[in-house]
Amino acid sequence: MKIPGLSFSLKRALGVTKAKQQFARKTGIPTTRAGLERKIGKMVINSIFGKKR
Repeated sequence: MKIPGLSFSLKRALGVTKAKQQFARKTGIPTTRAGLERKIGKMVINSIFGKKR
């Protein structure tokens, strides 16, 4: 039986999440699948239609 609203994450406890966040901020490369897809999609659209400023 679980307690509602209480969870434990081994990755957060070991610092994996923090390391991934720091890496993403320093390099500008997202570490999540959705983030990578969004970044690559934006690059493709900009290359096809050109960057508007």
